Amino acid sequence: MTGEKKKKKRLNRSILLAKKIIIKDGGSPQGIGEPSVYHAVVVIFLEFFAWGLLTTPMLVVLRDTFPQHTFLMNGLIHGVKGLLSFLSAPLIGALSDVWGRKSFLLLTVFFTCAPIPLMKISPWWYFAVISMSGVFAVTFSVIFAYVADITQEHERSTAYGLVSATFAASLVTSPAIGAYLSVTYGDTLVVILATAIALLDICFILVAVPESLPEKMRPASWGAPISWEQADPFASLRKVGQDSTVLLICITVFLSYLPEAGQYSSFFLYLKQVSLHVLPVYAWVLSGVSGFLPPPKNMLHRLIG
Repeated sequence: MTGEKKKKKRLNRSILLAKKIIIKDGGSPQGIGEPSVYHAVVVIFLEFFAWGLLTTPMLVVLRDTFPQHTFLMNGLIHGVKGLLSFLSAPLIGALSDVWGRKSFLLLTVFFTCAPIPLMKISPWWYFAVISMSGVFAVTFSVIFAYVADITQEHERSTAYGLVSATFAASLVTSPAIGAYLSVTYGDTLVVILATAIALLDICFILVAVPESLPEKMRPASWGAPISWEQADPFASLRKVGQDSTVLLICITVFLSYLPEAGQYSSFFLYLKQVSLHVLPVYAWVLSGVSGFLPPPKNMLHRLIG
Protein backbone atom coordinates (compact mmCIF):
# COMPACT_ATOMS: atom_id res chain seq x y z
CA MET A 1 0.00 0.00 0.00
CA THR A 2 2.89 2.34 0.82
CA GLY A 3 4.41 1.74 -2.61
CA GLU A 4 1.10 2.56 -4.32
CA LYS A 5 0.79 5.80 -2.36
CA LYS A 6 4.30 6.84 -3.37
CA LYS A 7 3.52 6.08 -7.02
CA LYS A 8 0.33 8.19 -6.76
CA LYS A 9 2.24 11.11 -5.26
CA ARG A 10 4.87 10.92 -8.00
CA LEU A 11 2.17 10.79 -10.67
CA ASN A 12 0.37 13.81 -9.18
CA ARG A 13 3.61 15.76 -9.02
CA SER A 14 4.41 14.86 -12.63
CA ILE A 15 0.97 15.99 -13.81
CA LEU A 16 1.20 19.25 -11.85
CA LEU A 17 4.71 19.91 -13.20
CA ALA A 18 3.53 19.20 -16.75
CA LYS A 19 0.68 21.70 -16.36
CA LYS A 20 3.07 24.37 -15.10
CA ILE A 21 5.46 23.78 -18.01
CA ILE A 22 2.58 24.01 -20.53
CA ILE A 23 1.31 27.21 -18.92
CA LYS A 24 4.78 28.76 -19.05
CA ASP A 25 5.08 27.77 -22.72
CA GLY A 26 1.98 29.80 -23.51
CA GLY A 27 -0.61 27.03 -23.47
CA SER A 28 -2.94 29.03 -21.23
CA PRO A 29 -5.16 32.08 -21.79
CA GLN A 30 -4.02 35.37 -20.33
CA GLY A 31 -4.37 36.03 -16.63
CA ILE A 32 -2.45 37.45 -13.70
CA GLY A 33 0.27 35.04 -12.62
CA GLU A 34 -0.03 31.28 -12.52
CA PRO A 35 -3.32 29.59 -11.53
CA SER A 36 -3.64 29.51 -7.74
CA VAL A 37 -6.14 28.85 -4.98
CA TYR A 38 -6.29 32.59 -4.35
CA HIS A 39 -7.88 33.17 -7.75
CA ALA A 40 -10.64 30.74 -6.78
CA VAL A 41 -11.02 32.36 -3.35
CA VAL A 42 -11.55 35.84 -4.81
CA VAL A 43 -14.17 34.57 -7.29
CA ILE A 44 -16.14 32.82 -4.53
CA PHE A 45 -15.90 35.73 -2.10
CA LEU A 46 -17.14 38.35 -4.56
CA GLU A 47 -20.03 36.21 -5.82
CA PHE A 48 -21.47 35.32 -2.43
CA PHE A 49 -20.68 38.70 -0.91
CA ALA A 50 -22.86 40.28 -3.60
CA TRP A 51 -25.71 37.87 -2.80
CA GLY A 52 -25.27 38.30 0.96
CA LEU A 53 -25.81 42.04 0.63
CA LEU A 54 -29.29 41.33 -0.74
CA THR A 55 -30.55 39.36 2.29
CA THR A 56 -32.72 42.20 3.62
CA PRO A 57 -33.91 43.68 0.28
CA MET A 58 -34.75 40.22 -1.09
CA LEU A 59 -36.99 39.40 1.87
CA VAL A 60 -38.79 42.73 1.52
CA VAL A 61 -39.42 42.09 -2.18
CA LEU A 62 -40.45 38.48 -1.47
CA ARG A 63 -43.01 39.54 1.12
CA ASP A 64 -44.37 42.36 -1.03
CA THR A 65 -44.66 40.12 -4.12
CA PHE A 66 -46.19 37.11 -2.35
CA PRO A 67 -47.86 38.51 0.80
CA GLN A 68 -50.14 35.50 1.30
CA HIS A 69 -47.63 32.73 0.53
CA THR A 70 -44.23 34.17 1.47
CA PHE A 71 -42.80 31.03 3.08
CA LEU A 72 -44.20 28.71 0.42
CA MET A 73 -42.86 30.74 -2.51
CA ASN A 74 -39.47 31.14 -0.84
CA GLY A 75 -39.22 27.37 -0.54
CA LEU A 76 -40.44 26.74 -4.10
CA ILE A 77 -38.04 29.25 -5.67
CA HIS A 78 -34.97 27.90 -3.91
CA GLY A 79 -36.20 24.32 -4.30
CA VAL A 80 -36.45 24.65 -8.10
CA LYS A 81 -33.05 26.34 -8.21
CA GLY A 82 -31.46 23.60 -6.10
CA LEU A 83 -33.02 20.81 -8.17
CA LEU A 84 -31.79 22.33 -11.43
CA SER A 85 -28.30 22.76 -9.97
CA PHE A 86 -28.27 19.11 -8.88
CA LEU A 87 -29.25 17.96 -12.36
CA SER A 88 -26.81 20.20 -14.25
CA ALA A 89 -23.70 20.09 -12.02
CA PRO A 90 -22.23 16.83 -13.45
CA LEU A 91 -22.75 18.02 -17.03
CA ILE A 92 -21.14 21.41 -16.34
CA GLY A 93 -18.20 19.65 -14.67
CA ALA A 94 -17.77 17.24 -17.59
CA LEU A 95 -17.90 20.09 -20.12
CA SER A 96 -15.30 22.06 -18.16
CA ASP A 97 -12.98 19.03 -18.40
CA VAL A 98 -13.11 19.43 -22.18
CA TRP A 99 -13.46 23.19 -22.70
CA GLY A 100 -11.52 24.49 -19.71
CA ARG A 101 -12.40 25.93 -16.31
CA LYS A 102 -12.18 29.66 -17.00
CA SER A 103 -15.01 29.78 -19.55
CA PHE A 104 -17.32 27.88 -17.20
CA LEU A 105 -16.35 30.01 -14.22
CA LEU A 106 -17.41 33.00 -16.28
CA LEU A 107 -20.63 31.27 -17.36
CA THR A 108 -21.66 30.12 -13.88
CA VAL A 109 -20.88 33.42 -12.15
CA PHE A 110 -22.66 35.43 -14.86
CA PHE A 111 -25.88 33.40 -14.71
CA THR A 112 -25.81 33.12 -10.92
CA CYS A 113 -25.58 36.90 -10.56
CA ALA A 114 -27.82 37.79 -13.53
CA PRO A 115 -31.01 38.11 -11.38
CA ILE A 116 -29.50 40.75 -9.06
CA PRO A 117 -30.37 43.94 -11.03
CA LEU A 118 -33.85 42.56 -11.80
CA MET A 119 -34.81 42.90 -8.13
CA LYS A 120 -35.66 46.57 -8.66
CA ILE A 121 -36.65 46.32 -12.33
CA SER A 122 -39.23 43.52 -12.09
CA PRO A 123 -39.70 41.34 -8.98
CA TRP A 124 -41.57 38.67 -10.93
CA TRP A 125 -38.77 38.35 -13.47
CA TYR A 126 -36.28 38.43 -10.61
CA PHE A 127 -37.74 35.35 -8.92
CA ALA A 128 -38.29 33.57 -12.25
CA VAL A 129 -34.67 34.10 -13.30
CA ILE A 130 -33.42 33.02 -9.86
CA SER A 131 -35.24 29.71 -10.28
CA MET A 132 -33.99 29.14 -13.84
CA SER A 133 -30.44 30.26 -13.01
CA GLY A 134 -30.06 27.02 -11.05
CA VAL A 135 -29.03 25.38 -14.33
CA PHE A 136 -25.77 27.32 -14.22
CA ALA A 137 -25.59 28.16 -10.50
CA VAL A 138 -22.89 25.57 -9.85
CA THR A 139 -19.86 27.78 -9.32
CA PHE A 140 -18.62 25.56 -6.50
CA SER A 141 -18.38 22.53 -8.81
CA VAL A 142 -16.15 24.44 -11.24
CA ILE A 143 -14.16 26.08 -8.43
CA PHE A 144 -13.36 22.72 -6.81
CA ALA A 145 -12.31 21.37 -10.22
CA TYR A 146 -10.11 24.46 -10.67
CA VAL A 147 -8.48 23.85 -7.29
CA ALA A 148 -7.99 20.14 -8.06
CA ASP A 149 -6.15 21.09 -11.28
CA ILE A 150 -3.54 23.19 -9.50
CA THR A 151 -2.96 21.27 -6.26
CA GLN A 152 -1.47 17.95 -5.35
CA GLU A 153 -3.61 15.36 -3.59
CA HIS A 154 -2.19 16.06 -0.11
CA GLU A 155 -2.81 19.82 -0.55
CA ARG A 156 -6.45 19.63 -1.59
CA SER A 157 -8.05 19.34 1.84
CA THR A 158 -6.39 22.59 2.91
CA ALA A 159 -7.28 24.28 -0.39
CA TYR A 160 -10.93 23.16 -0.23
CA GLY A 161 -11.08 24.30 3.38
CA LEU A 162 -9.80 27.75 2.39
CA VAL A 163 -12.45 28.05 -0.33
CA SER A 164 -15.22 26.95 2.07
CA ALA A 165 -13.99 29.33 4.78
CA THR A 166 -14.02 32.21 2.29
CA PHE A 167 -17.59 31.34 1.32
CA ALA A 168 -18.60 31.40 5.00
CA ALA A 169 -16.75 34.68 5.62
CA SER A 170 -18.55 36.39 2.75
CA LEU A 171 -21.95 35.37 4.13
CA VAL A 172 -21.08 36.32 7.71
CA THR A 173 -20.17 39.91 6.86
CA SER A 174 -22.33 40.85 3.88
CA PRO A 175 -25.88 40.47 5.33
CA ALA A 176 -25.05 42.87 8.14
CA ILE A 177 -23.49 45.41 5.80
CA GLY A 178 -26.44 45.05 3.42
CA ALA A 179 -28.94 45.49 6.26
CA TYR A 180 -27.10 48.58 7.54
CA LEU A 181 -27.04 50.19 4.09
CA SER A 182 -30.68 49.23 3.47
CA VAL A 183 -31.93 50.90 6.64
CA THR A 184 -29.69 53.94 6.26
CA TYR A 185 -29.73 54.60 2.50
CA GLY A 186 -32.47 52.36 1.07
CA ASP A 187 -32.70 49.09 -0.83
CA THR A 188 -31.87 50.63 -4.21
CA LEU A 189 -28.32 51.45 -3.14
CA VAL A 190 -27.82 47.88 -1.89
CA VAL A 191 -28.98 46.42 -5.22
CA ILE A 192 -26.69 48.77 -7.16
CA LEU A 193 -23.74 47.87 -4.93
CA ALA A 194 -24.43 44.12 -5.27
CA THR A 195 -24.67 44.49 -9.06
CA ALA A 196 -21.36 46.38 -9.13
CA ILE A 197 -19.64 43.65 -7.08
CA ALA A 198 -21.04 40.96 -9.39
CA LEU A 199 -19.69 42.86 -12.41
CA LEU A 200 -16.35 43.18 -10.65
CA ASP A 201 -16.30 39.42 -10.17
CA ILE A 202 -16.98 38.85 -13.87
CA CYS A 203 -14.24 41.32 -14.84
CA PHE A 204 -11.84 39.63 -12.43
CA ILE A 205 -12.44 36.27 -14.14
CA LEU A 206 -12.00 37.80 -17.60
CA VAL A 207 -8.83 39.72 -16.79
CA ALA A 208 -7.09 38.11 -13.83
CA VAL A 209 -8.02 34.40 -13.65
CA PRO A 210 -5.69 32.16 -15.69
CA GLU A 211 -6.85 28.84 -17.14
CA SER A 212 -6.02 25.96 -14.78
CA LEU A 213 -6.52 23.26 -17.41
CA PRO A 214 -4.34 23.99 -20.46
CA GLU A 215 -5.67 22.82 -23.82
CA LYS A 216 -2.83 20.30 -24.19
CA MET A 217 -3.95 18.62 -20.97
CA ARG A 218 -7.58 18.21 -22.02
CA PRO A 219 -8.99 14.98 -23.49
CA ALA A 220 -8.84 15.58 -27.26
CA SER A 221 -9.81 19.21 -26.69
CA TRP A 222 -13.14 20.39 -28.19
CA GLY A 223 -13.86 17.15 -30.01
CA ALA A 224 -13.89 14.91 -26.92
CA PRO A 225 -17.18 13.04 -26.47
CA ILE A 226 -19.02 13.23 -23.15
CA SER A 227 -20.66 10.04 -21.96
CA TRP A 228 -24.08 9.92 -20.28
CA GLU A 229 -22.42 8.51 -17.16
CA GLN A 230 -20.41 11.71 -16.79
CA ALA A 231 -23.54 13.85 -17.09
CA ASP A 232 -25.82 11.60 -15.02
CA PRO A 233 -26.45 13.27 -11.62
CA PHE A 234 -27.62 9.97 -10.13
CA ALA A 235 -24.42 8.12 -11.05
CA SER A 236 -22.59 9.62 -8.06
CA LEU A 237 -25.43 8.65 -5.75
CA ARG A 238 -25.18 5.04 -6.94
CA LYS A 239 -21.42 5.04 -6.34
CA VAL A 240 -21.93 6.34 -2.80
CA GLY A 241 -23.74 3.17 -1.81
CA GLN A 242 -20.76 1.04 -2.78
CA ASP A 243 -18.65 2.30 0.14
CA SER A 244 -20.23 2.03 3.59
CA THR A 245 -17.98 4.71 5.12
CA VAL A 246 -18.73 7.25 2.39
CA LEU A 247 -22.43 6.37 2.63
CA LEU A 248 -22.49 7.05 6.38
CA ILE A 249 -20.67 10.37 5.90
CA CYS A 250 -23.14 11.41 3.19
CA ILE A 251 -26.15 10.49 5.34
CA THR A 252 -24.70 12.41 8.29
CA VAL A 253 -24.06 15.51 6.20
CA PHE A 254 -27.51 15.31 4.57
CA LEU A 255 -29.33 14.97 7.90
CA SER A 256 -27.31 17.80 9.46
CA TYR A 257 -27.89 20.21 6.57
CA LEU A 258 -31.57 19.40 6.02
CA PRO A 259 -32.98 21.11 9.15
CA GLU A 260 -30.33 23.83 8.89
CA ALA A 261 -31.48 24.68 5.37
CA GLY A 262 -35.08 24.87 6.52
CA GLN A 263 -34.17 27.05 9.47
CA TYR A 264 -32.02 29.34 7.33
CA SER A 265 -34.73 29.86 4.73
CA SER A 266 -37.50 30.41 7.30
CA PHE A 267 -35.86 32.22 10.22
CA PHE A 268 -35.16 35.50 8.43
CA LEU A 269 -38.64 35.48 6.91
CA TYR A 270 -40.12 34.90 10.36
CA LEU A 271 -38.24 37.89 11.74
CA LYS A 272 -39.37 39.95 8.77
CA GLN A 273 -43.01 39.00 9.34
CA VAL A 274 -42.75 39.92 13.03
CA SER A 275 -41.16 43.29 12.44
CA LEU A 276 -39.81 45.16 9.45
CA HIS A 277 -36.82 46.34 11.49
CA VAL A 278 -35.80 43.27 13.49
CA LEU A 279 -33.74 41.75 10.67
CA PRO A 280 -31.25 44.64 10.34
CA VAL A 281 -30.62 44.57 14.10
CA TYR A 282 -30.31 40.78 14.10
CA ALA A 283 -27.89 40.74 11.16
CA TRP A 284 -25.86 43.60 12.68
CA VAL A 285 -25.44 41.79 16.01
CA LEU A 286 -25.05 38.26 14.59
CA SER A 287 -22.19 39.07 12.23
CA GLY A 288 -20.08 40.72 14.92
CA VAL A 289 -20.05 43.97 12.98
CA SER A 290 -21.30 45.68 16.15
CA GLY A 291 -17.67 45.84 17.24
CA PHE A 292 -16.69 48.35 14.55
CA LEU A 293 -19.87 49.45 12.78
CA PRO A 294 -22.38 51.72 14.53
CA PRO A 295 -26.06 50.74 14.36
CA PRO A 296 -28.11 52.38 11.61
CA LYS A 297 -29.59 55.75 12.50
CA ASN A 298 -32.88 55.57 14.40
CA MET A 299 -32.75 51.72 14.35
CA LEU A 300 -33.72 51.32 18.03
CA HIS A 301 -36.20 54.17 17.78
CA ARG A 302 -37.93 52.34 14.90
CA LEU A 303 -38.02 49.11 16.86
CA ILE A 304 -39.59 50.79 19.89
CA GLY A 305 -41.89 53.13 18.03
